[in-house]
Amino acid sequence: MASKRAKIGIGMAAGLIWSVGLLWGAAQFVRLPVFTAIPTIMVAFFAPGLVMLVMIGRLAQRRFFADSLIDGAAYAPGSAADIDQRVLSNTSEQLVLALCIWPAVAILLAGDGPGVIMALGIGFAFARLAFWAGYHISPPLRAFGFAATFYPTVLVALWALLSYGH
Repeated sequence: MASKRAKIGIGMAAGLIWSVGLLWGAAQFVRLPVFTAIPTIMVAFFAPGLVMLVMIGRLAQRRFFADSLIDGAAYAPGSAADIDQRVLSNTSEQLVLALCIWPAVAILLAGDGPGVIMALGIGFAFARLAFWAGYHISPPLRAFGFAATFYPTVLVALWALLSYGH
């Protein structure tokens, strides 16, 4: 068990480093010429939405081409389809969290907010694909993708809370 925990810990640490780099890079280099809150927020969620679309499509494809699944049967525990379903469930959870936090961040961080949430959206898509691939390769490898999705949302929420009003 220690080696699994070590792998997960390394993945989580790498995800934290990714998160700090993503937010720092967004604040330093991503500038949007005109900020209109609603369109910017909507576009920030486009890449995460596309990844979720691919995940749902993959599960639908698995059901369509498997006689044992076509009628809506449960996926066999530990099967590739079961893993895809768990990835989709976790992605849904992460996306709901992002939907609760990122729009406020876009407003609270004023000049940095729009660029930051655009970078968060692209980073989210990348991290979810890493989570999905890691889960299929070896469950401990999913740690990076999880952390690289979760930590940016946590860190940007803290950033917005700490900088609001200053």
